[in-house]
Amino acid sequence: MRSEAAAACDFTMIRYAQCWEDADTLLEGLDIQPGDRCLSIASAGDNALAMLTRSPGQVTAIDLNPSQLFCLELRLAAYRTLTHPELLMLVGSTGHVPEFASRRTSFYARCRPLLTEDARAFWDSQPGEIAMGIGSAGKFERYLAKFRHRIVPLIHSGAVVERLFEGGTLEERHAFYERRWDSWRWRLLYRLFFSRQIMGKFGRDPALFRYVEGAVSERLLARTRHALTALDPAENPYLQWILLGRHTTALPYALRPENFEAIRANLDRLEWRRQSLEEFLDLEGVASIDRANLSDIFEYVSEENCGALLERIANIGRRGGRIAYWNMLAPRSRPERLAHRLRPLRSISERLHRQDKAFFYSAFILEEIL
Repeated sequence: MRSEAAAACDFTMIRYAQCWEDADTLLEGLDIQPGDRCLSIASAGDNALAMLTRSPGQVTAIDLNPSQLFCLELRLAAYRTLTHPELLMLVGSTGHVPEFASRRTSFYARCRPLLTEDARAFWDSQPGEIAMGIGSAGKFERYLAKFRHRIVPLIHSGAVVERLFEGGTLEERHAFYERRWDSWRWRLLYRLFFSRQIMGKFGRDPALFRYVEGAVSERLLARTRHALTALDPAENPYLQWILLGRHTTALPYALRPENFEAIRANLDRLEWRRQSLEEFLDLEGVASIDRANLSDIFEYVSEENCGALLERIANIGRRGGRIAYWNMLAPRSRPERLAHRLRPLRSISERLHRQDKAFFYSAFILEEIL
């Protein structure tokens, strides 16, 4: 089966230097059991690594973009070689003063011997990205940096942004949003910056919008309000990176100190391949899958192709297995013709979506293989 995403998207650069799906949501939804065989879209590697904390038998990470797999490789080397504080600094979660650039370079030098030849050549050509922190190296992260440096200062002072991350009770967060944050400048500039045109040019791949109807920025603005009020910004690493460019009071799952050793201990259970989901499913004798993290790949494909892919995964999936993926702007889910093969776990997925810290998605979809 030919990959629709491969034909539509540009895979010549790092598109995402971090995973922008909440691993807490993913892991609770998938409910990985010890020994499970898992499939994951690689992206930058964070969530494939997070899956290792559940002691699966194997995690296979796939991606069409070699640059994304180089991100995963460097993370693997960092978990093997660095201490946890050094890992945070290499990513860019900490160490935001100029003198830390040379330390990141030295951390990379320690990781370098563990990389494949292609990954070494790639990262050797990216000294500036390493010095800044590898979590900033993607097109999407550069887009967010423009928002942080050029747009946010036109709306709020640094003190107001810092106050946002003090959190507070639900009532206090709503009051702060209404009185201090939700200005006309905020709404106007947010709508402009996160419009279909600007996001397609500077942020995500334009192919993302092929199947999208309606106003993009209005949907994202509503989800952002949810993140700033219903959820606690003090506990949200994704929001902190967007507005501060670092992590202060919260870390993504794979970067938390309590998960570091569990990931390191299970690194040999992770394999990665440069291939599309279609190519993976075409492999002869492909082993059955218990759990699948499909990221948001269905944003890039038609409803017909989405249904065909879900059917093929169900065909190799074990009974009781789970498939997880996100909708951002294009609604995708199991077609009715697959009702005998896949069962939507709506109550779980809707609950998890309400607490999803990677707030810009419109839905989190969880389906059980029958």
